[in-house]
Amino acid sequence: MIRVLQGLRGWKRYGLAILLGAIAALSMPPLNLWPLLFVTIPLFLVMLEGLTKASYRAAFGLGWGLGFGYFVVAFHWIGFAFLVDAETYLWMMPFMVGGLAACMAIYWGLAALAVHLMGLRGVSLVIGFAALLAIMENLRGRLFTGFPWAAPGLAADGMGALAQGTSLVGMTGFTLLLVLWAGLPLALARRQKPAIAAMILLLLPALYGYGTWRLSMAAVTLVPGVALRIVQPNISQDDKWRSDNTRPIFDKYLSMSAAASAVHPNGIASITHVIWPESAVPFLIDQSDVAKRELTGLLAGKASLITGAIRRDDAMTGPDGETAIHNSIITFDGMANVVSRYDKWRLVPGGEFLPFEWLLEPLGFRRVVTVPGSFVAGPGPVSLAVPGAPLAGMLVCYEAIFPHELVDPKQRPAWLLNVTNDGWFGSSTGPYQHLAQARLRAIEQGLPLVRAANTGISVVFDPYGRALQVLPLGVEGVIDSGLPSALPATVYGRFGDYMLLGLVLFSLAGALAFQVQSVRHE
Repeated sequence: MIRVLQGLRGWKRYGLAILLGAIAALSMPPLNLWPLLFVTIPLFLVMLEGLTKASYRAAFGLGWGLGFGYFVVAFHWIGFAFLVDAETYLWMMPFMVGGLAACMAIYWGLAALAVHLMGLRGVSLVIGFAALLAIMENLRGRLFTGFPWAAPGLAADGMGALAQGTSLVGMTGFTLLLVLWAGLPLALARRQKPAIAAMILLLLPALYGYGTWRLSMAAVTLVPGVALRIVQPNISQDDKWRSDNTRPIFDKYLSMSAAASAVHPNGIASITHVIWPESAVPFLIDQSDVAKRELTGLLAGKASLITGAIRRDDAMTGPDGETAIHNSIITFDGMANVVSRYDKWRLVPGGEFLPFEWLLEPLGFRRVVTVPGSFVAGPGPVSLAVPGAPLAGMLVCYEAIFPHELVDPKQRPAWLLNVTNDGWFGSSTGPYQHLAQARLRAIEQGLPLVRAANTGISVVFDPYGRALQVLPLGVEGVIDSGLPSALPATVYGRFGDYMLLGLVLFSLAGALAFQVQSVRHE
């Protein structure tokens, strides 16, 4: 079989690489078929190992093909956003999804090219590819605004106690470990350094043991005096921005926020904090006297409202000279006074801004989210004071997919709040992958994470990433919950991607040392 794989040429070689990448993407939530990585990664490495020294283009092409197949499947849910206004945007779908996958695959092509240039074979190839792919995944999450969606390490979400390892090395560090483990069948088949391969493989049960121990020691404690109500209205994207729905939508939020429940039979009277999802209402809530008057009646001087909102900043203009618009989180006190604002600082490419606008706009491309103004990014992560609750780290929508620069470096928050609207993506895999990434942020930082989503999935995670309460996708309802207490800063929370750097340097040094030894023995 090895000879057959290494004998492939032309479209058969690259077609198989694309197919292997597509199969590998099934390791992502919600399918979580992560054992497939232990087949796809070794087969890919066999093909890469069989290239001649001068086959630089073929090495890059194999890595690019693997990445392209992986990202086309992992990103296919993005296409659902173009169905909301299909008449205007549907034609853009294959270009945006395919183009994004093709660009992200470049990072994987570069990783494959790098290990080929280093001349790595056997166990050295496995270790080297894992390290270099992790480097490229880190860069993918940072360069050109970054888009770390569907990193291989996200498969940790379906691996039980192993996910706790992200509290040590983060999602990208887990990418290195997972690719390393998945590639070991190649090293074992080559019978090169079997003792080293066995030691690497033993890291898997060791990390599982650590995760099991960590969870066995976990106890849920709640912050005294905090009673949260998360509102999930389940408003479809088709209905959300219709002008005739403005009043019904606002009324729905008001009634759901005030309603009695089994936990709170007196309704909002015993609730301290009401949380609404991203861009909850289709108007500027902080500039509406009517909204302020009705919120005053709802909150009655006692509860606070934390809501996602579109915010206009008349004192600022965007890059095109239009009025600045922020995708924000606004906190109202019990008298409906605005006490804090957080402005999203990681804007969605193609959604809230158009990359390479000078090139794409003349071709007819437009950003999917249209507002009377220009979306402008906020200053960055900041911990905000919330009346009656500990400091909160705010995350709007896809800001939760970034493991780095997640929290305020000056003041560590005591909890994370993620407001989102995944209604754009229907019942696709997108909302499930988004949720899984938010869960890893809780584990990585040792912070509880509260998530309010328009159509779901809303959830309260404790600092170990365990869901205390969940509202499924496509369900209308509320979550009434306390606020879990934070843990001390985790290893990853203290050192961040320095943990990844250490893993990469150690792995590359080992890969090169083993390769030199193998050459000498030959």
